[in-house]
Amino acid sequence: MTTAEAPAPLPGPDLAHPGIAQARELLPPLLRDWVARLGSELGRICGYQIGLCDAQGNPAQGHGGKLIRPAFTLLCSAATGGVAAEVLPAAAAIELLHNASLIHDDIMDGDRSRRHRPTAWVRFGVPRALLAGDALIALGFEVLAAGRQPATAAAVADLAGTLRRLAIGQDGDLRFEREREREIGIEECLAMLGGKTGALLGCACRMGVRHAAAPPGWADVFDRFGSHLGVAFQLVDDVLGIWGDPAVTGKPVGSDIRTRKKSAPVVAALRAGTPASAHLCRWYASTDHLTDDQVSVVTTLIEEAGGRYWALAEADRQLAAAWDLLDRLDLDPAARRGLVDLTTTLTTRRH
Repeated sequence: MTTAEAPAPLPGPDLAHPGIAQARELLPPLLRDWVARLGSELGRICGYQIGLCDAQGNPAQGHGGKLIRPAFTLLCSAATGGVAAEVLPAAAAIELLHNASLIHDDIMDGDRSRRHRPTAWVRFGVPRALLAGDALIALGFEVLAAGRQPATAAAVADLAGTLRRLAIGQDGDLRFEREREREIGIEECLAMLGGKTGALLGCACRMGVRHAAAPPGWADVFDRFGSHLGVAFQLVDDVLGIWGDPAVTGKPVGSDIRTRKKSAPVVAALRAGTPASAHLCRWYASTDHLTDDQVSVVTTLIEEAGGRYWALAEADRQLAAAWDLLDRLDLDPAARRGLVDLTTTLTTRRH
C-alpha cells in the first residue's frame, strides 16, 4: 500500500433528515412506554442510556439518540410499500438492541464518555450498567414479539441472529486488542466490522422490508445493503475516532490511540509496508503510557502510512457495493431518495 492524498475531510450537515425526523417523532413515546416497565431505578439507567432522561430521571429535552438505525428501518419499509405504524415495533427493537450493545461495548473498551456525557457504567457503576444492557436486550425482543404481525416470528429470529453476530464481532474486536503481537489482516478487520456494526444495520433494513409487501428475497438484499452501509459508517467513525474534533464527536481526543485500539485505519497503516508502518508498529508494540505529544506523533504516522486514505476509500467502496444491490429493484422513488440522502449525510458527517 502506498501513501496517497486523502479524500476530502468530513464536513457535512447535522443529522436534520426527514427519515431521522420521523424516527425522532415516532420512537420516543414507544421507547418511554417500554422502558417504564423496568421500574424506576433500572428504567432510569436505561432511559439515561437512550437519551430519554438525565441521570436523575428527569425527562430530557427533545429526542433521545440519533436514531439512525430506526430511521433506516422506517425508510426501507417505506421504499418497499410498508406503513410506519406496522414497522414501528421493529424500529424500537433495533434501537433498544443498539443501546444495549453500546453499554456493553463502553464497559469492555473502558470508554468514559459518549454523546458528550459520562457513559452508563461511569455514572451508575459496572454491575448496574451490565444489568441495564441485559434489560434493553430483553425489551427489544419483547416489544418486537408484542407486534403479533405476520412477519413477527421471522423478525424475532432476525433479531436473535443479529445479537449472535454482534457478540462474534465484539469478540473479534477484543481479540485484536489482546493479541498485540499478531498482525491483523485487512479482510479480517472488515469481517469484524461486518459483525460489530454491519449486522445491526443490516437487520434494521431487513426488518423494514419484513413488514412490507415486498417480493420474496428482497429482505436478504436489504440485509446485505445495510451490512455494507454499516461497515462504511464504522470506517467513517474510525476516522473520526482519530482525527475528529472532540467538541463535535463527544469523545476524548486520542482515546483509541492511547489504548492502542486496532481500528481500521490503524490496521491498514500497520499493513502498508512503509517506513511509517514500521515506526507505527513499534509504538503499538509498546505498553508505555502515551503523552499528548506522542499521541500526535502516532496520529501522524497512521496518516503517513495511508491509514486514513484507505479507510475513507474503503468506505466509498462499501457504499458503492450497497447501492449496486438496490439499483436493480423497483423502489418507491421518494423513499429511495430518502435513503440516498441519509446515507450521504452519515458518510460526510463530523460527529
